[in-house]
Amino acid sequence: MKKLIKNSRKKIGQAPGSLIYMGEISGRDVSITLSKYMKDNYQEKKSISLDEISELNTAGEKIWVNIDGIHNTEIISKIGEVFKIHPLSLEDILNTGHRPKTEDLGDYIFVVLKDLAYDHKLKSVKSEQMSLVITENCVISFQEDLSDDFQVIRESLRENKGRIRELGPDYLAYRMLDVLIDNYFNVLEHIGDQIEALEAELIENPTRDTLQKLYKLKNDMIMFRRAVWPLREVVSGLEKIESPLIANSTQPYLRDLYDHVVQLIDTNENYRDMVAGMMDIYLSSISNRLNEVMKILTIISTFFIPLNFIAGLYGMNFNTEKSPFNMPELNFYWGYPTVLLVMLIIAVALFIYFKRKRWF
Repeated sequence: MKKLIKNSRKKIGQAPGSLIYMGEISGRDVSITLSKYMKDNYQEKKSISLDEISELNTAGEKIWVNIDGIHNTEIISKIGEVFKIHPLSLEDILNTGHRPKTEDLGDYIFVVLKDLAYDHKLKSVKSEQMSLVITENCVISFQEDLSDDFQVIRESLRENKGRIRELGPDYLAYRMLDVLIDNYFNVLEHIGDQIEALEAELIENPTRDTLQKLYKLKNDMIMFRRAVWPLREVVSGLEKIESPLIANSTQPYLRDLYDHVVQLIDTNENYRDMVAGMMDIYLSSISNRLNEVMKILTIISTFFIPLNFIAGLYGMNFNTEKSPFNMPELNFYWGYPTVLLVMLIIAVALFIYFKRKRWF
């Protein structure tokens, strides 16, 4: 969030529609993949140039243009010219902190959403922005970072599996949304595993590291919530749009997608409640550990209070030979072992009493 606010300063004073990349600039090149498909034909070409984009003929074929990397504003601007994308839409594509949304702009439908993935190395959720432009016979997808999320879709196109070649670009866009939502479920599964592990750790042996893991998990849940709540509006907007770009045959799939999003939201809210409760469990566990320590120290102190009294009484060493207050035990031959025996009897009696009271 801090990086997003810092990068937003770049737009201060700029005119609406100015193309300024708002994310983190990577050192890699932008990769553009072109896929052309019909019912009985499929062509795929990777790493195409801007000249090939300019000469692209979109008539008579269904086309999918995927752009991996959006930090090069020149390439984004050129693609916008070729496909007649509004400058404000291009501006939203480059704004990686934009809230997910759906817009019907007549000639095309513009969708912004988040692609979530679980980083196993860092054990945290990472997010990148995904933008889709859906036209009459074309889908243009803009990915913030190089990702192979859509590899399963490319394989379906190559091998002509399912109905993806038969239906229009709107169905292709649905399949892409479906893949991203499946990724959300995978992220939730890993979050659920973390919650179970942390619950066991909280009960058995909570430490400061446990508290740090809790805060990290809480931040992941906040990121997930920011991505999934607007996603409901995105899918609902696609379902309700009265546009010829969304065929009636695609509507049932969008309704099913909406149900999945609602399920994600419900699961996310349950996990958020669990994480909030885990903080109370942590505080309770720490408090219980402190109470156990204080209990043990109190019992030990209780054992030694009468023993210290006896030892202190006979440790005064007053000379009582000429005193009317004689202390006969000082000259008793068996005095020392007798006092030790009395101390032992008191300690055993206290132990039996505490045990019967179930204080330990």
